[in-house]
Amino acid sequence: MAPAEARPGLLRRLGWLVLIWAASVAALGVVALVLRGILTLAGLKSH
Repeated sequence: MAPAEARPGLLRRLGWLVLIWAASVAALGVVALVLRGILTLAGLKSH
């Protein structure tokens, strides 16, 4: 593999890493909001 070909491959892998990280953070936020809503409906409030 030539060094010129390594850079786009590296950028593509880093792009996927950032995309997967952002998707997992967003999914965790959605789960947290759903759980918060369920607990609020059950009568448990944080304040």
